[in-house]
Amino acid sequence: MVRLNRIYTRTGDTGTTGLVDGSRLPKHHPRMDVIGRVDEANCAIGMAVRELDAEDVAGGAELLTRVQNDMFDLGADLATPASPGDDFAPSEMVLRVTMTQVAWLEAQIDALNEALEPLRSFVLPGGSEAAARVHVARASVRAAERSATALAEELAVNPAAIAYLNRLSDLLFVLARVANDQGRADVLWVPGANR
Repeated sequence: MVRLNRIYTRTGDTGTTGLVDGSRLPKHHPRMDVIGRVDEANCAIGMAVRELDAEDVAGGAELLTRVQNDMFDLGADLATPASPGDDFAPSEMVLRVTMTQVAWLEAQIDALNEALEPLRSFVLPGGSEAAARVHVARASVRAAERSATALAEELAVNPAAIAYLNRLSDLLFVLARVANDQGRADVLWVPGANR
């Protein structure tokens, strides 16, 4: 169990932050950028949860509340540097995102997508308030994914973490369509409409 008695520690006043293994990095390091973007995405998901609950979008708030917990797992994974040859297996001391979590996202996508109207065009990010907030969360997750893949070019990153972000953005896209009356209220792109 995590216990936080003091909120400020003053250890970051020098422009560095601590990782799970006790090492410190500059707050502007690419690893910290990814962790920060995951946090931003989680905040956007929190706003979507509130609106999905307010609009009574069946199961959406509960689904994303579970995702928010996984996003903390993801942050812990990213804050744990890999050793050479690391297979990214979780242990009692190391929290890692697993492909089981990715498979759960895929199952949710498939279940939600079954009831949706088929797409006839690209969907503009809007519609209902809930759908718009889910789209903002989706774009935030895509930004986190871009940062994660950039970090993976420099340092070892858990492949399941990157897959999780990729699948999560897909889930959010589908959930935004669900929030738009099962896709019937989607706002569709009309190519060249304003020429």
